[in-house]
Amino acid sequence: MDNSASAAPAADEAAGRFPAADFHLPPDLRTPLRADAFALSEDEKVTAIAGHFREIMQVLGLDLTDDSLSGTPRRVAKMYVHEWFRGLNPEHRPDVRLFENRYQYHNMLVERDITLFSCCEHHFVPIIGKAHVAYLPGEHVVGLSKLNRVVQYFARRPQVQERLTRQIAEELKTTLRTDSVAVLIEADHLCVMSRGVNDTSSSTITAEYGGAFGEDEALRREFLRLLGK
Repeated sequence: MDNSASAAPAADEAAGRFPAADFHLPPDLRTPLRADAFALSEDEKVTAIAGHFREIMQVLGLDLTDDSLSGTPRRVAKMYVHEWFRGLNPEHRPDVRLFENRYQYHNMLVERDITLFSCCEHHFVPIIGKAHVAYLPGEHVVGLSKLNRVVQYFARRPQVQERLTRQIAEELKTTLRTDSVAVLIEADHLCVMSRGVNDTSSSTITAEYGGAFGEDEALRREFLRLLGK
C-alpha cells in the first residue's frame, strides 16, 4: 500500500493545519472541520447547542413554557453530540483488532446489510440505508462487528454519500492492511424525500472498489451477486 498519502496528512496534523479526527485520511476525504473543533468538551457543546436551538425555536414562535417543548433544546443538543454526530469525535474511532488468519481463508468475506444512519450536511436531515463491505483476507482477519463499527463511525457525522463511501473504504484499507476492499452503499435521503422534489421512490447507490476488486471484473460481479444485485 502506498504510504505517501498517509504521510502527508500526518505532516498536516503536526503543523496544526487540521484537527486530529481524520488526519489518517487523504485531504480530499476529510470531513471539513475547523482547527478548534475539539476545544469544547462534549458537555460544553451540549450546553451551547441547547442555547442556540432554543433561539431557533423561539424565532419559529414556539412556546417554550409548554411542558412538551421546554426540554426539547437540550434533548436535541444531546442527540447531536452523543448520537447523530458522535463520529466527529476521534475518541470514538473504532479500535480495530486483527487476528492471525490461522485457517488460511483467502476468499472474499462480505458483511452485507449494515444499518446506516447518517445526516445530510446540506440540510441536516437523515440519510438512511444499508452498507455492504467486502475484503480479501491476507495474513490477518478482523472481528465482524468491527466492520459495522467502522461504517457507523463515519456515518455518524454530517455527510455526503460519495465521501462517506470513500472514507469507509480508505479506513478499511488501512485497518485491514489490504487494498482489496469493496464498499457499496444504498441509501434514502430525506432531503430528497421530504423537501424540494418530494420524491419518495428514488434511492442513491455509491460504490468504491480497491485492489483486486478494482482490477478483476469477475470478482466485482461475484460481490454484487452475493448482494443479490
